[in-house]
Amino acid sequence: MKIFVPRFKVTAVHISVENISYESDLDYLRSHCEQFGVPFVHHTTSFDNSTDTRKSMCFLCSWHRRKALFDVAKELSCNKIALGHHLDDITETLLINLFYQGSFGTMPPKLKMNKFEMTIIRPLSLILEKEMKEMERIREYQKQIKDCPHEKESSRRDAKNLITELEKWNPDVRQSIWAAMENIKTDYLPKKIKGR
Repeated sequence: MKIFVPRFKVTAVHISVENISYESDLDYLRSHCEQFGVPFVHHTTSFDNSTDTRKSMCFLCSWHRRKALFDVAKELSCNKIALGHHLDDITETLLINLFYQGSFGTMPPKLKMNKFEMTIIRPLSLILEKEMKEMERIREYQKQIKDCPHEKESSRRDAKNLITELEKWNPDVRQSIWAAMENIKTDYLPKKIKGR
């Protein structure tokens, strides 16, 4: 009997945005990676938010960080990008898209990109945020030196607060939202009307 042993290399990449005043302890991140023999790459980017005033600062920052991450991944000849989104991130994104974009979609655990040979994976998709925080406490991970000043203004914060309120009605609401994404009954949804 043959046993499949996957072979892969991991590189940790941290993206900093020059014109957003948050700050991470790069020495701590680098030394943490070194403990596990993982190379650490720090890349800096920036953007001009006056070029698109229709989008929020959070959206623009996220878009430019993601673009920079893809650029670094291509330079390193990577074929996968592993992101740290957890179950709460995914359910919150579903509500943001539902309420603000009028679409039913979120961040899938695995997404094959069409434009180039790259797959996004989210290994922590089924982990709750509170479980992540407990691991942070047990492992004594250090927090950022300075949080993003726009963090409390985002629609994600609104979605997080809404789910917390819904938990008072149903303590398992996060798992119910996830289950709903896997149980879409298209026959019982309205069809798009032509011309609208």
